[in-house]
Amino acid sequence: MTDPSLPADVAALRAQLERANRAYYELDAPEISDEEYDRLFRRLQALETAHPDLDHPDSPTHRVGGAPAEFLPKATHAQPMLSLDNAFTDEELRAWHERMTRVDGRAAAAALAVEVKIDGAALALTYQDGVLVRAVTRGNGTIGEDVTGNMRTLPDIPLRLAGADWPTLLEVRGEVYIPRRAFAKVNAAREARGEDPLSNPRNAAAGALRALDPAEARRRRLRFFAYQLLVLEGGPPPTSHHAGLDTLAAWGFPVESHRTVLPGLEEVLAFTADWSERIRTLEFDADGLVVKVDDVRLQQELGVVGGRIPRWAIARKFAAESAFTQLLDIEVNIGRTGALAPTAILAPVRVGGAMVSRATLHNEEIIAARDIRIGDVVEVIRAGDVIPKVLGPDRSRRTGAEQPWVAPDTCPFSGTPLVKPEGEVNRYCPDPHCPGRAFEAMVHFVSRAGLDIAGLGPERLRQLLTAGLIRNAGDLYTLTAAQLIPLERFADTAANALIEAIAASRQKPLHSLLVALGIRHVGSAAAKLLARRFGSMAALRMASPESIEALDGVGPAISQSLQEFFGDPVHAALLDELARHEVAQHEAVEGPVDGPRPFEGRIVVLTGTLPTLSRGRATELIERAGGTVKSSVSGKTSLVVAGSEAGDKLAKAEALGVPVIDEAELLRQLGPGA
Repeated sequence: MTDPSLPADVAALRAQLERANRAYYELDAPEISDEEYDRLFRRLQALETAHPDLDHPDSPTHRVGGAPAEFLPKATHAQPMLSLDNAFTDEELRAWHERMTRVDGRAAAAALAVEVKIDGAALALTYQDGVLVRAVTRGNGTIGEDVTGNMRTLPDIPLRLAGADWPTLLEVRGEVYIPRRAFAKVNAAREARGEDPLSNPRNAAAGALRALDPAEARRRRLRFFAYQLLVLEGGPPPTSHHAGLDTLAAWGFPVESHRTVLPGLEEVLAFTADWSERIRTLEFDADGLVVKVDDVRLQQELGVVGGRIPRWAIARKFAAESAFTQLLDIEVNIGRTGALAPTAILAPVRVGGAMVSRATLHNEEIIAARDIRIGDVVEVIRAGDVIPKVLGPDRSRRTGAEQPWVAPDTCPFSGTPLVKPEGEVNRYCPDPHCPGRAFEAMVHFVSRAGLDIAGLGPERLRQLLTAGLIRNAGDLYTLTAAQLIPLERFADTAANALIEAIAASRQKPLHSLLVALGIRHVGSAAAKLLARRFGSMAALRMASPESIEALDGVGPAISQSLQEFFGDPVHAALLDELARHEVAQHEAVEGPVDGPRPFEGRIVVLTGTLPTLSRGRATELIERAGGTVKSSVSGKTSLVVAGSEAGDKLAKAEALGVPVIDEAELLRQLGPGA
């Protein structure tokens, strides 16, 4: 029989440990030593083991992860984790609002939610019947890594939701971060142990989130802010964004306090006016504010741009931090298109929370116009977490020892004379097989814009090239974990993860491969048109110039570029190798490529809100049927599909005599299966 005093003892131990957790994490002022904490923890653990009836899902003992994992399993998000577009000025914020209003007129008067954009690592938490069952990193937005064991150590993340009225299945999204004072303490402790300091709080948080040892998450004092509630099963979704945040706070989640709902854009502009300075006073790193349409149903109607950017939200970024440092040298690289790319080699300096030792100088004309010289003290800026760039020199600090930079006449990689086409600012290496171009082409091939192979950045690629394991992108698909493990910084886990990521890229659609190959003039839009029309790489390689140019939006320049690329022996050999490895050879299409295409050659414009189809779904159906969707009405427009609250496009169509149909007629013309 359980001792009558035990429940009270267990409750007291839990309260003491939770208080110690709060002092350690939130107040950054530990009340007890680590040894005392461990003693109390083990006492509670022993009592719960001996008396299972006293155990509880939200006990501090359930915050400890298991043994260090050998790998992090992949997990698919219930809904994609989207990426926000950025506005760096009030004018760009207005332009976003105008674009949104053109899509749906109701957005003009919609209330807007504003909140701080925490600079951390995104995380998705799944709760089943109120209990935490899974924590997944953002990953590529569709698939992330399961870090549940690590996240159980965070005191900000409830293991069981407060209250009792929860949906059966829900997801909470938020940001994992490290407060500035805690980050300083973490680095002080690392340096005392003889370890290198962490570069910045954001990277430190992301690293701890994915660490294979759960204890590392606790050592780095991670914190969490919730910013979105998704109801997946067993309950109605919140009607508004701010209502969802209030619900999360009631369930026990920390929600950043500087949040508000404003009636319209002008009020948002007034609210954000002083935040460029105010944001630097917060106790954590933040890089702007997020502005969202508050009405959740209107969010759904507005939809997503390009499959990854919500039309109804934007990040208002503020002026980036800058710093002055010495320009030690200018290094010349050759981009994948052959363009000469001067890079500043800098005395290391901290800018915007990161150490910077390299920055872009754009091109030789900018270097000359700004009179940037080797040896100058220059101002370096990082805007929107992009590549650092040199703004210009501080001429008042010149000593006379500074040297003007002279662009080379020959390629430093191939020795080929550089050319500078009339009217262009860049010099180019015309050798299509230049080693410099080949490396940058591979960097582009594996990048997010290309086949998005996680864990394979420029340094890893250079390592593989130096080791002689690869010569081109096709060689990636012959690599084995056994070849990687002997290399520096390639443990078993990292080697296996990279091989898995390379294998997964085989399943990418054809249009991703077309972009990854870096064919001149073939960007994302042209790649999708070509992939949808021809369906496979084999068919595209056999296509005639006439059939390619027949596609609306694909002209002679793209057709000629494709023929030159396919006809080059080196490129042809690479394409053959990728085909042997079955890398992204087909486009994922609904229905047969050679099936009925009732909209072949027709240009369609959508306006207003359709009764059942989102703008994205309507576009997909029209393009699958052979049509092209344009954003504006002209004399070339074949027809306009109009929904409720149609605007100027409808009036222009009527004035030009362009046929106008509704959604029902669109579906009829698209035929069965639409």
